[in-house]
Amino acid sequence: MDPAFVSSRIGHVFADTELLRRALTHRSYAADHNERLEYLGDSIVNCIVALELFERFPGLSEGDLSRLRANLVNQQALLRIAQGMHLGEHLLLGEGELKSGGAQRPSILADTVEAIVGAVMLDGGFAAAQATVRRLFAESLAAVNPKASGKDAKTLLQEFTQGRGLPLPVYTLLGTHGHAHAQTFQVQCAIEELGVRTEGLGSNRRAAEQDAAGKACALVIPG
Repeated sequence: MDPAFVSSRIGHVFADTELLRRALTHRSYAADHNERLEYLGDSIVNCIVALELFERFPGLSEGDLSRLRANLVNQQALLRIAQGMHLGEHLLLGEGELKSGGAQRPSILADTVEAIVGAVMLDGGFAAAQATVRRLFAESLAAVNPKASGKDAKTLLQEFTQGRGLPLPVYTLLGTHGHAHAQTFQVQCAIEELGVRTEGLGSNRRAAEQDAAGKACALVIPG
């Protein structure tokens, strides 16, 4: 574990470094683990993302705002953030969890991101937590398309290709990683006519396909 590295990636220097250590500690490692921080962080992330959407899109209804938030705050989105931070390399895991691939398990990584936000909230207050969430979700927030708020990525990509007379995207399972009870699926999404190939990860094949489709949407669908 390298707290300084994690702090640099989230952009917050902890006054109480023990909070960050707890946020990175899985229950398999110690009794003083991150589940309470994850509970707190879950609420904070949803609150701050909701506030960002509320301010950015004053014309959207409650239903559209809720769908946008659900597309932004979910296990796959948090997993991508964790992977971008190389967070798995800094988790404190029990020996059994470590051997079974816990450092790459989507649920553990996603929960840890929320625990870190909870730790930032306790360490620096709401303004610090807000700055952290804005930084972590900056790319996702910038890519929000309010016109697509009610549709998932695979549906959007299918409609895009059909509307242009192109064959449907092809999804190919590239492999699975980890033990049977905690596998990560890797899927490729290809639109050969456009020269588009993206890869997605997920705790099941459907989630991995959605992840790959979302990355393809970002390449071919105007924002």
